[in-house]
Amino acid sequence: MLLPYLADRDPSADNRQEGRRLHFFDKGETVPLVAQGVWQVYRGVVQLSKLHASGDELLLGWAKPLTFFGTWLTCIETYQAKALSEVYLKWYALSEIETSPHLAHIVLAGVSRRIRQTEALLAISGLRRVEERLQELLALLKLELGQAVAEGTRLEVRLTHQNIANAIGTTRVTVTRLLGDFQRQGLIAIDGDRHLVLLETSVT
Repeated sequence: MLLPYLADRDPSADNRQEGRRLHFFDKGETVPLVAQGVWQVYRGVVQLSKLHASGDELLLGWAKPLTFFGTWLTCIETYQAKALSEVYLKWYALSEIETSPHLAHIVLAGVSRRIRQTEALLAISGLRRVEERLQELLALLKLELGQAVAEGTRLEVRLTHQNIANAIGTTRVTVTRLLGDFQRQGLIAIDGDRHLVLLETSVT
């Protein structure tokens, strides 16, 4: 089994789900990608990105529970997966998927969700104004990573200003300025854990 020691790092929960070992990654850890199989998210959020030679990252999307990711599902050579929260993953070998119609159907459903997410990010990147790109990204994040709270919608993971800048093709300084403007306009707030909250009247 790939990296069997990872499951032992699970600090509390049962490290098996439906007979399959769960692999634990802490927030900020890079998830190893191996060509012989794919990961499925059981709990948490993984950020997917392309690394440029300059060291810059291009955001490709987020893998949420039930979503699959791995090098088998992309043609990008400098593909990276990083845990945005504590993450539990299941590992599936390609041989399992190829011999199980039921499992192949589940993978297809997960890949379809990721395609819709990627198309939304592409549409956002084509917008001319940075402010509009940020507004549309927040609307997408509301759908993809939002949790309902009394004030509106809280993003379940903490995104840095650099994460957001990479997603919309601008600088961290610009994102910081625009988020400050949005906060003064009463469109967003920051909670005690430094998570973004999209206020009820802001992003629809």
